[in-house]
Amino acid sequence: MSNLITRRALVGGAAAGAGLLLSGCDKLAQNEGFRKILYSADDVHWGLQRALSNRNSLSQEFRPDQMSPVFRANGTLNPGTPDYSAMVAEKFANWKLQVTGLVNRPLALSLAQLKTMPSRTQITRHDCVEGWSAIGKWHGPMLGDILKLADVKPGARYIIFHCADLYHGKNYYESIDMFDAFHPQTILAWLMNDAPITVPHGAPIRLRAERHLGYKQAKYVMGVEATASLAGFGLGKGGYWEDNVDYDTYAGI
Repeated sequence: MSNLITRRALVGGAAAGAGLLLSGCDKLAQNEGFRKILYSADDVHWGLQRALSNRNSLSQEFRPDQMSPVFRANGTLNPGTPDYSAMVAEKFANWKLQVTGLVNRPLALSLAQLKTMPSRTQITRHDCVEGWSAIGKWHGPMLGDILKLADVKPGARYIIFHCADLYHGKNYYESIDMFDAFHPQTILAWLMNDAPITVPHGAPIRLRAERHLGYKQAKYVMGVEATASLAGFGLGKGGYWEDNVDYDTYAGI
């Protein structure tokens, strides 16, 4: 079991109180000042976890016999763009992961190169904000090793994941901070349940950052970018869902 402080432990009481307020007065929930107070609980959780948790403490991992018989594919099931369809047709032979931003050594890594890197295998639970969970097996290089290879600059605070799927004509994106970027369970998985990741599940690679809710697990990753700030990416809140439906930036579990 992870010994991290969980969202439920830190903000459960605040969330329960907020729920009573919201159920009693919808207008209050629409008030921008109140919304800032409500969502500030995420910042409190983020800061306290960083201050009090062990950087290398792990989320729970499971035995093979505990894996879910079906792992639901959620969100985009196929980006369907001409560029992505061409990659699928050639089995990602010419796909390259672009590593850019605040790095001293920008990279363009092929799928074959990623497969030769030291990798981690983990059986973990995917917890979706919609209320469902599934346990699956993931395998791929640790993001931290890739960032070390690129020689990330000291000023980098976040990693942005640029993805192939489109929402309202714009490429999907997600982010995590550098603390989680170098966590041992943060990997760029190319195997799922001992087979190459399928298109519905995010081929050729997807992020697995196991200390986060499911919407942070970006699929169809085309590039990772080190940055000092979230500003300039979408609306600056850290991801597509964060920008558009006020999901938490951190989303820790």
